[in-house]
Amino acid sequence: MDLLTMLNAFFSKFSELINTTLVYSTALIFGALGGIFSERSGVVNIGIEGLMVSGAFASAVGAYYAEEANMGIWSPWIGLLTAMLFALIFALIHAVATITFKANQVISGVVINFLAAGVTLYLVKVLFNGAGQTETLNDVFSKWEVPLLSKIPYIGPAFFNAYPTTYIALILVGLTYYILFKTPFGLRLRSVGEHPSAADTVGIKVKRIRYIAVLISGLLGGLGGATITLTTTSTFSHNTISGQGFIAMAAMIFGKWHPVGALGAAVFFGMAQALNNFMRLFDFSKNIPQEFLYMLPYVLTILVLAGAVGRAKAPSALGEPYDPGKR
Repeated sequence: MDLLTMLNAFFSKFSELINTTLVYSTALIFGALGGIFSERSGVVNIGIEGLMVSGAFASAVGAYYAEEANMGIWSPWIGLLTAMLFALIFALIHAVATITFKANQVISGVVINFLAAGVTLYLVKVLFNGAGQTETLNDVFSKWEVPLLSKIPYIGPAFFNAYPTTYIALILVGLTYYILFKTPFGLRLRSVGEHPSAADTVGIKVKRIRYIAVLISGLLGGLGGATITLTTTSTFSHNTISGQGFIAMAAMIFGKWHPVGALGAAVFFGMAQALNNFMRLFDFSKNIPQEFLYMLPYVLTILVLAGAVGRAKAPSALGEPYDPGKR
């Protein structure tokens, strides 16, 4: 094999790795953005995992019944919408518990995770005659090629041949940055997460802003779960979402609660997941137990969190229920 052929093979594989990384990163980007909205307002949202589980379930059910109604290519879009609305219900529960009733935000998030896992598994069994998973979807998202750009050697197949959800996620990163740092609403949201009492004194409705932020996290968390169902698995079962919500939270912390930082961290963790599949293509990986390859993203998550948590500065009022009477 000559040098040119070897270089061509290397860059082709690397292009494939980048494309697979984007696939795995997409759900993490949605989850991390959801966490940013919630935690920038001062509400801890460990329930991102549960929101993604509920979104994955609802997208599978919504898309399935849309298929039954012969809605064709619109079925996955119906699934996305269903996922956002269903996850919104769980986010509302978290908002009511933590903002109105001032429950411990960590415990409420843990409850959301268990509640979502239990409710979705029960509903799957009810809707699909006792089966442990939904029917396999026929109409799911296929990759979109960007005209002209997708033809660029190596770069085109890597970045411009992706699922529509990936493009949506990247657009939302820019939109989130604009909302948080360039709009009056973003300024109010960040102020209630830093100094809620000071924000209240200038007329900002602290509880209303926090409600909106947590509900937005529900919409985005639902999108994250739906992304997995409607692109890679085509079905939902109890292990469709296996820790991606927690990895998304790690991306949020590693990215220092900033949308662009979270994007970079999500791509990092997405590449760790993609490497799991990519390394199987090489002969040397045959001597590595598959369990170690499966562990790779989670081990990296722990290592990154161990190094990043101490240096990342969370919003000052994160985790503190707001009580106007204590001013």
